Amino acid sequence: MLQSVDLFCKVIDNYGDIGVCWRLARQLQQEYGLQVRLWVDDLDSFLPLCPELRTELPQQQCRGVDIFHWQGPLPAVTPHQLVIEAFACDLPPEFVAAMAQQPDKPIWINLEYLSAEPWVEDCHQMASLQSRWALTKYFFFPGVSPATGGLLCERELLSQRRQFQSDPALQAEFWRLLGVPLPQAGELRVSLFAYENRAAARLLHAMAVGGHPVTCMLPLSRVAGDVFAWLGVESAQPGQKFERGALTVQVLPFVEQRVYDRLLWACDINFVRGEDSLVRAQWAARPFIWHIYPQDEGAHWPKLDALQQRYCQQLDGAAAAALRGLWHAWNQQGEITDAWQQFCQQQVVLGAHADQWADHLAGLGDLAANLLHFCKKIS
Repeated sequence: MLQSVDLFCKVIDNYGDIGVCWRLARQLQQEYGLQVRLWVDDLDSFLPLCPELRTELPQQQCRGVDIFHWQGPLPAVTPHQLVIEAFACDLPPEFVAAMAQQPDKPIWINLEYLSAEPWVEDCHQMASLQSRWALTKYFFFPGVSPATGGLLCERELLSQRRQFQSDPALQAEFWRLLGVPLPQAGELRVSLFAYENRAAARLLHAMAVGGHPVTCMLPLSRVAGDVFAWLGVESAQPGQKFERGALTVQVLPFVEQRVYDRLLWACDINFVRGEDSLVRAQWAARPFIWHIYPQDEGAHWPKLDALQQRYCQQLDGAAAAALRGLWHAWNQQGEITDAWQQFCQQQVVLGAHADQWADHLAGLGDLAANLLHFCKKIS
């Protein structure tokens, strides 16, 4: 019976990689009672997601998870029964050697990046013999189709989201805790979480000159510098707000994952980036725009278009075109002013579709449960 997990994470995308791993680690510990050891190479990037973390410590426990600073030679530990290398990070050779020496060999999983590209269905759960060590590594792909591993989703997440979105009192309390006024009639609330983006100025201008009031919730992130430049300020602190035409920019702190989930639930439209916030936006059942992590030679475009294609399969032509247009424009391929206007015109249709999409994803099972089921099958 599986009782323990080693999860290795190299932080590349600031919060995206560690965000996924931190959610997975906590879910495996809290919902399945597994002993989880999370190895992280960059504790400074981890700290905003886990404020009680002490970055000077080589090892510690936070929220039931054993956290090890992955640097230099590893301490002499016995590998756990399940070893997960997240996002194709290479395990330390000495740790793999220790895995090979175990009488009962650990299950070795390469947890890949989320992708909707067709080829991942052929590679999902594929075995790769590591002949040097007499070990087998299995590839496990998160995804949005039945032939992949699904998305991370805690057991109570969807029921909590539905309760929140149907209860004005819970929403009012949420805005109060953030120090933000309640939405006014006709106001559009947008969350903006993104990488640096030259399209940000044109998007904000489109919001400012639009025909209805927009409040942009800005958690401090890499796009904040572009927003501040457009506002004409060097910086801003959480709690400050700026008004430009029909647009109000409300600066928020970088918030923990539980609070960020509720921000996505509470807003009408969400701009998200990378993988962790992309997944949570889909569970939020709100229209969303994805800022994909840019790669050399445009390698990110097939990945962006593959998710678009799957997501838009049940959308009518006008709504699908509006979504594709804004996704491309936000990723700096197209004119964003018209794209934003077209997207807003389709908001009702896109909102209904977002709710249906979340139900579709729920039918695939969640990533943690699917992963453990696979491990049981091959053990």
